[in-house]
Amino acid sequence: MSDSSPLPPVRLHSEAELAREALAAPLVSRAARLARWAGPDTRVGAGGELVQEQLPEAARALGLLVSEGAGETGVEDALAYAGEAWRVAVDAGLVEVVDQEAGTVTVAEDLALLTSGSPHEVLAVWLGALEAVLADASVPDLDDLLDGVDEGADVDFSQLGWDPGAEADFLDAALANLYLLTVSEGGPADSPVPLPAVAASMVVPGDMGRPTNDVLEQVSDLMMRLDDQFRLLEPIGLVAYQPVDEALMADTDDPTEGALTGDDTDVSRYGMVRLTPLGLYGVRARLLEAGFAAPAVGELADKGADALLDGTASFPATAARAETEQWLTRREPLAAARELLAAARGADAGAPLRRLLCQQALSLVGTEAEPALREVLDDAELGGLARVWLSERGAADVPAPSEAMVFWLTIDTVAAQLAAEGNSAELIGLVEGLARQHGGFFEAVWRVDHPATPDVLEAMGRLHPDKRVAKEARKAAFKARSQQGG
Repeated sequence: MSDSSPLPPVRLHSEAELAREALAAPLVSRAARLARWAGPDTRVGAGGELVQEQLPEAARALGLLVSEGAGETGVEDALAYAGEAWRVAVDAGLVEVVDQEAGTVTVAEDLALLTSGSPHEVLAVWLGALEAVLADASVPDLDDLLDGVDEGADVDFSQLGWDPGAEADFLDAALANLYLLTVSEGGPADSPVPLPAVAASMVVPGDMGRPTNDVLEQVSDLMMRLDDQFRLLEPIGLVAYQPVDEALMADTDDPTEGALTGDDTDVSRYGMVRLTPLGLYGVRARLLEAGFAAPAVGELADKGADALLDGTASFPATAARAETEQWLTRREPLAAARELLAAARGADAGAPLRRLLCQQALSLVGTEAEPALREVLDDAELGGLARVWLSERGAADVPAPSEAMVFWLTIDTVAAQLAAEGNSAELIGLVEGLARQHGGFFEAVWRVDHPATPDVLEAMGRLHPDKRVAKEARKAAFKARSQQGG
């Protein structure tokens, strides 16, 4: 994934809704309870962790232990959950170590933000907690890592095949791929993604057919890593996760083959993961911090029409419409139409797509905008789209376009479609229709005084399936380029 090209825009919940989700996340709730529980007698080790003898008391404060017996969970798990919640409380700034030597702590100022802070401040605390959990999730199982190492021996982790930076990068890449799968046009949106699909996105080329055994083995290994990590990320509210069916793991040597080849219909057994609304917010925040362009729907609502048309040029259709609707709701229709039309002018390479997006935006505006469209009827660049808009609404006294305007609008429209979609099936159909409907089309159109005329005709020659017609288009492109001195 390149950090220079923008990702598809994400639709985020409001900060108030996200803050409520953050406060309800089990790990945040536990960390806050332990921060309130901490007092003058609370002792921590050199790394800020609770000393071992205080873990049972912390677990009881969380309701995980009742007296000396287990509550909702086993004693060992209860102590582990308490230790994890305490680490999050420290790393998220809910408690502060005030004396490293004595190992004493005090409540930090950020704890009050969870009850009296703004939604944005609550989310800032949650992002701090998320960083701590992601760091924990990037650490492999130490028992597995130390298998074969003599007890008490000095450990050189670099010799054990563990690269902390690479582990963190792996998890970041997996979350970025899950984010991309979620926000892409036609993606799963609120539906979970099969875990093998996330693992495969890390190693399988997009053009690969049936995966090889080597690829299946790689995906299987990655899937098991992700299974462990997503289990750790669910309590912070980042993901909703259905783990891999343990019975499936015991039944076969290669648990991913059926999921990737379509031989097993119950794909949910391989694990299902979904970024929660809070998770989308969190992953996007990390992507932005890492330098990626990760837009969100609604960010352009307060900007000018030029920013709207330029910004939505890279958006999928549904996201562009949603962004445009938000932009329009903040403006009076007539003023919005005039601003859009002014921003659509230009002879630069991006102008045809701006005009197409302008036309699509104006389709969402009511008849109150009619005066703005009539004002540009004589404009060489906007007169064609103005006539289309007025005619579609049954307006009276719409002057017929000249042949020159029709051909100019045709070139402009095809140039916009090329910029928006490339060689799509819809564009190929448009090219075929134009050549079929207009007798002598290429002889007339090469003369059109539009900067994109040569490029459009070359594209038509490349796209048209009829060799004779394609040759006519290429000849016309040559004439157009000669006429423009190129």
